[in-house]
Amino acid sequence: MKTVETKNAPAAIGPYSQAKIFGDFVFCSGQIPIDPATSQIAGANVREQTEQVCKNIIAILSAAGTSIDKVIKTTCFLTNIDNFGAFNEVYAQYFTGKPARSCVAVRDIPKNALVEIEVIAKI
Repeated sequence: MKTVETKNAPAAIGPYSQAKIFGDFVFCSGQIPIDPATSQIAGANVREQTEQVCKNIIAILSAAGTSIDKVIKTTCFLTNIDNFGAFNEVYAQYFTGKPARSCVAVRDIPKNALVEIEVIAKI
């Protein structure tokens, strides 16, 4: 098993890694909309925050030797299910391969983020 670490995505804010490679798969920890350059939440609304989350995922997948096109499964968390439509519009621009997905509303996400996405991808 190999740990994936890149400065092009936010560092973990707890005792976990950005991602782990096991066999031919990469398992990415949930990403929130932290701008790696500032370590602050990027974006005031769910669209802007989803954009940043997707950029973070792309950076981690690239460091793992794969791409967003090879994502098999996503798990998505929203703090307000009313943001589902706006979230989907941005999500669809990035996850064009339409991976399997779960999307649920949760009470809170760390740092008061509006969205979090975790992915599993093929290398």
